[in-house]
Amino acid sequence: MTIDKLKIPTAALGTWAWGDSGKTGDGYFGSRLTQAGLEEVADKAHTAGFTLWDTAMVYGMGRSETVLGEVLKRYARNDYQLSTKFTPQAAATSDDPVADMLEQSLTRLGTDYIDLYWIHNPADVARWTPHLIPLLENGKVKHVGVSNHNLSEIKLADKILGGAGFRVEAIQNHYSLLYRSSEDAGILDYCRSQGIPFFAYMVLEQGALSGKYSLENPMPEGSNRAEIYHSMLPQLKALTDKLTSIGQRQGAAAPDVATAWAIAKGATPIIGVTRPSYIDGLVRATSMMLSSDDIAELETLADDANVNTRGWWEQEM
Repeated sequence: MTIDKLKIPTAALGTWAWGDSGKTGDGYFGSRLTQAGLEEVADKAHTAGFTLWDTAMVYGMGRSETVLGEVLKRYARNDYQLSTKFTPQAAATSDDPVADMLEQSLTRLGTDYIDLYWIHNPADVARWTPHLIPLLENGKVKHVGVSNHNLSEIKLADKILGGAGFRVEAIQNHYSLLYRSSEDAGILDYCRSQGIPFFAYMVLEQGALSGKYSLENPMPEGSNRAEIYHSMLPQLKALTDKLTSIGQRQGAAAPDVATAWAIAKGATPIIGVTRPSYIDGLVRATSMMLSSDDIAELETLADDANVNTRGWWEQEM
């Protein structure tokens, strides 16, 4: 059984966008990132006490892990936690694709262990979950979780791990004001009852809830997020205006409020960080208090927007 307890931060640092190459049309985000800029982000994050970094092999097919590994060389290994993932859909045809993908991630990240390793998508829970057990036993993985699994798949994974004295120690799903399927399906309630941390990704819907973008100020041209969200922006205006209004009352901004909402719901938000100013937002978000009236009004406005932001890779919960 894993002895050391998984340290759960108020918010985690997302590096999905770090997998972008920086070239127009190459990546979901249309990011323009430099090594020096990301080192500044990391320094500011660590000074503020945010030290859990979330990535995956499929974020830029290794680019995110490689860049993150380079940036984190400036710190002692016990000064941060690493979260990365095995994605069944990208598995090789070797005898143990999970161990093989982990080894590649370890090399790119420049480490000999991962604090939190996830099965990324539930292609076949009974097939893939058992492969986590030897990784826990040999210490290359300290804790394990499942991502994008529905409730029955979560319970099956937990049963499989339980047979070897382990358990599902974390859940990571898409969860935002606009996409609350994990709540509707009872996954958040299950996590609370079992004492399992729930990590929420796409809390800001790739910037659509930041209040920054509009038809007049679109997302980066050629990016996947522009294709997905641009047509939705008019429907989101009432919601982003309310996020801005609540933020102004507390000396914060719209994305800070959307992040604070996720925290208030019991989630650990994974927020993509590509600029030092985003760390300031995380500091504000983690110190905010939203009233029950604020939360209810935001959720009503989100429902009224009537948009579907489920990713192409995500199943119905």
